[in-house]
Amino acid sequence: MSLEIQSLDVISVNIWQILISLVNLVLIFLILKKILYKPVRETLKQRQNAVDKIYDDANSARNAAMSEKAEYDEKLSHAHDEATEIVSSARERAQRVGDEIVNDANRRAAQLMKRADDEIAGQRKKAMNEIKDEISGLSVDIAEKVIGREINESDNKSLIDEFISGIGDDNG
Repeated sequence: MSLEIQSLDVISVNIWQILISLVNLVLIFLILKKILYKPVRETLKQRQNAVDKIYDDANSARNAAMSEKAEYDEKLSHAHDEATEIVSSARERAQRVGDEIVNDANRRAAQLMKRADDEIAGQRKKAMNEIKDEISGLSVDIAEKVIGREINESDNKSLIDEFISGIGDDNG
């Protein structure tokens, strides 16, 4: 039987042994909690803060990038509007200069036409005077031959005036 008792001792449950083991486990747990729990918790808290800071920095960088993009888009829009305004202004100036050039050319052409008309009128008047002089000379010669005597200057002038007025009525 001794063998049986020995084997029962090995197999038997010792309550005191279990209680001591549990107390040891609780003590080890409390000691580890006191020693390790706070530092581990602090380390986890620091890591969480670091991760939160990284997320905050990323969000602020994204917000800054969006703000800069909006500002860039606004500047680009203003630049496009300004370029359109510059082109429009240049077109207006070119149109104005073109109109001034055309008006100046028209004015000069009108002056040249007036000068040409004045010159033509002067030449016509000169030609008419030359024709009148020639006709009066011929008239005097014809009158002297027809009348057979010399005509004095006052008679000559009245005959010429009558003849010229008659020519002007026929042609004019």
